[in-house]
Amino acid sequence: MKAYLRKSHVLIAGCGIGGLAAALALLKRGYDVDVYEQAAELREVGAGVQLSVNGVRVLHELGVLPALQALACEAEGKEIRLWNSGQSWKLFEVGLESVEKYGFGHYLTYRSDLLAVLAEGVRREKPDAIHLNARCAGFEQSTIGVTLHFESGGAKHTATGDGLIGADGVHSRVRHGLFSDDKPEYTGMLSWRGVIPMEKLPARMRRMIGTNWVGPDGHVVHYPVHRGEYMNFNGIVEIEGWQVESWSAKGTYEECHACFKGWNDDIHGMIDNFSTPYKWALFAREPLTQWSVGRVTLLGDACHSMLPMLAQGAVMSLEDGYIVGRALEAAGGDVEQGWKRFEQARIARSTKVVVGSAENGKRFQSRTLGNSAETEAYVNREWTPEKVRARYGWLFSYDVISVAV
Repeated sequence: MKAYLRKSHVLIAGCGIGGLAAALALLKRGYDVDVYEQAAELREVGAGVQLSVNGVRVLHELGVLPALQALACEAEGKEIRLWNSGQSWKLFEVGLESVEKYGFGHYLTYRSDLLAVLAEGVRREKPDAIHLNARCAGFEQSTIGVTLHFESGGAKHTATGDGLIGADGVHSRVRHGLFSDDKPEYTGMLSWRGVIPMEKLPARMRRMIGTNWVGPDGHVVHYPVHRGEYMNFNGIVEIEGWQVESWSAKGTYEECHACFKGWNDDIHGMIDNFSTPYKWALFAREPLTQWSVGRVTLLGDACHSMLPMLAQGAVMSLEDGYIVGRALEAAGGDVEQGWKRFEQARIARSTKVVVGSAENGKRFQSRTLGNSAETEAYVNREWTPEKVRARYGWLFSYDVISVAV
């Protein structure tokens, strides 16, 4: 096993994308890390993740991109489709264009595949870094260290370190310990997720592209994952009443079809072939203006959860994870200074993404799209090459290697 610089031992609560990326970034810089996860195994209910070039660059720097490429699909393009007629517009070529301009492509993957690749990278650096069945119950900090408290099956135990990163998601116990409860607001939108075996879809839909259906009161995004063996579906509709913020709540096929009444037959054909329909209510949170207190900081959804309309949630967690490693190194291993550097480097960018995601949702779900006489002009106006570059160029060009920390 490698020898570690004992100047800093970092505890990470949460074994999701951001927590694992942070662990790997820190381990590669010689810091000791232990990651604690409440689940009994590292798996997630099937869901897709889009990885734009700014996130792919992180995976390259962490040394896990080849492993991810073996499991993911590299997108050849993107398209817009109209909710009822299915009329399509070519959006932009993310494949060759992305590689030529930014050095990497745009990947479509299963969240569980991405987690597995990151976990494998962490375990290569430190085989016993990941601890399962460790539900975070709170923490204490002093001028010399942090104690993390766990509960598992009625048993309680603790871990100590020099610093703590709360990467424990939207319901973060670490955030609660720093800043008490947040105040999420229901957006009036419900999201349906499903995964479809690719062989159950017509051949014309089995393409390596991302498709975005836009409509007057909802939108659908679908794309291939897991070597093209499955199609990932995420459909969002405006609806009142059901307000459960959970990725594992199951709905019915009848409910899902009803939410997309009047939509194109391709949408209903995908719904018919879901392995399981999952639903969750979308809540909005005001971005935090502070992430760190003393030896404790937050990253990912714990401090900047966002609506999925820019496909940047997972990517922001990857960026956070890499930058927190750079920031601690730049601070010479001083945890409090490292977390301050991390927060200063990331808070403005992540807040801009939170705001941009909400704005993009309004564009995808415009009432104008319910008027057939206006739809073509609306799409042509909203998705010009110039507007697409303005919306995404600043995201894609971000370089975790060179940005100031």
